[in-house]
Amino acid sequence: MTAAVLTCRELPAGALAGLLARYDLELVEVAPEAPIPATFWGEPEAGIVGTRIHVRDDTPVHSALHESCHVLCADGARRGGLHTDALGNQQEENAVCYLQILLAGELPGFGPDRAMADMDAWGYSFRLGSARAWFEGDAEDARHWLLAEGLIDGEGRPTFRPRG
Repeated sequence: MTAAVLTCRELPAGALAGLLARYDLELVEVAPEAPIPATFWGEPEAGIVGTRIHVRDDTPVHSALHESCHVLCADGARRGGLHTDALGNQQEENAVCYLQILLAGELPGFGPDRAMADMDAWGYSFRLGSARAWFEGDAEDARHWLLAEGLIDGEGRPTFRPRG
C-alpha cells in the first residue's frame, strides 16, 4: 500500500460481517498478526476460501470488498472451490471493481467516494487514470455484465444475490 486506506478495524463492529451475510458469505476474522489464509496479494490483504472471506483488523476494507465481490461474481460451479485466486476473466474483474464500489455504499463510514480513493491509493490501474473516472465514464460494460448476471437491478442497485 502506498497511502493510508481505511482498514477493517475502523468500520463499525459487525458492519462488514452483516453486509457479507446478506449474500451468505462468511467473514472470518483472523487474530492480529496471524497469517491471513488464501490471500492473493499477501498480508494484510483479504483471502478467499470458497464463500469465506478472511481478514485481519489491518486488512483494507476495499480489499475485503474486492475479494468478496470475486466470490459473488464467480459462477456457481466455480464459487465453492475458490481458493486464493478467483480465476476470473477481465470482464468479470471489471464487474468485481464496479460492484465493490456499489457495496461500499452499504458500509457505514466507508462509502463509494472513500472506496474509489482507497482503490487509487492502493494502486488499482484504470485506463482513465482513476477509479472515479472509470466508474463514472468507462464502466458501462461492467454495469451491463452485473445486470445480465443478476447482481444489480435496472436502477444499478445491488440485488444481494450472487451470480447464478
